[in-house]
Amino acid sequence: MNPLLTYFWPVFAVGLVCGLIAGVVGFRLKIVRPPDRPKEFEFVRPPTRQRHAALMGGIAASIVLAALWHGPLGAADRFTSEVEGGARRALNYYEMPKISAHLHHSPLTRALILSGPADDFQTSELARLLSQLPGVSDAQWTNSRAGLPLIAEAAGLSILGFLFGLLLAYLVELRRRYNAQWTW
Repeated sequence: MNPLLTYFWPVFAVGLVCGLIAGVVGFRLKIVRPPDRPKEFEFVRPPTRQRHAALMGGIAASIVLAALWHGPLGAADRFTSEVEGGARRALNYYEMPKISAHLHHSPLTRALILSGPADDFQTSELARLLSQLPGVSDAQWTNSRAGLPLIAEAAGLSILGFLFGLLLAYLVELRRRYNAQWTW
């Protein structure tokens, strides 16, 4: 399976669930009716403090859960072993056993660093071929430009999932408000 899907899909799903929960809590409006007044005098009081707390808590929860998925739950290690194993299989297929490939660490990125003896043609072609592996953003022979850390990509995708969940919760709340007008 594609290492990007196995790493990033659960992060997106966690953000989606956090967005749904935060949206359901945050978008719920409180209907207030003054005492001794008919139903026409109802008004809606938006809970702004509760809404802000729910949304900020949902964003924080989605980022924290993405970081937990990346580190303690071992998704980064599994991603690294899958990508480096695929690079090793590709190098063995091209009969280049003296070339080694590993992902850039500190912080972990999707840039593949190549090392070993190779001529000019081999360096350019191996970099081009290995950059096409699933999960690799760039393959290079130097350690100079690494790219965006993998945990930052996971946090960004978790926030994107949170926004989609928030949109779904808003649509559900709009439907609930529309159906609340029918009291027969």
